[in-house]
Amino acid sequence: MNFFKGLKYQIWAIVWTIMILVLCNIKMPDTGGTGIFFEGFDKLVHLGFFFVLTVLLFYGKIRHQHNYSFRSLTIFKIILITATIGGGIEILQTTVFTYRSGEWWDFGCDMIGVLMAVFSYVLLHKSNYNEAVKS
Repeated sequence: MNFFKGLKYQIWAIVWTIMILVLCNIKMPDTGGTGIFFEGFDKLVHLGFFFVLTVLLFYGKIRHQHNYSFRSLTIFKIILITATIGGGIEILQTTVFTYRSGEWWDFGCDMIGVLMAVFSYVLLHKSNYNEAVKS
């Protein structure tokens, strides 16, 4: 039951994950290379999506435990969760939503976004370690 109590702190991460799943699997219009889309834009979007997802997962964890401390196991779990979501999206794009292409490069960019967020969190948490989170 403790697992479900902790989910209320992850509501923003859950909403963001649903948005990622929808946006990564809808059929995109053919832009013909015009507008804001450039070669590699898709990779930048993947990186941004997963950076924000990881930040939201850390934010939910901080709110749940009411302080900024973390364990290596927490970081591992967050990396595992995001890797599962990123890999699942690429598998869905390859097998179910065949109008999209599942690519290893997309998954790689997902993980770069995750690692950027983990690095940021680890670097920034030291100044807030054991500080109480104000409600």
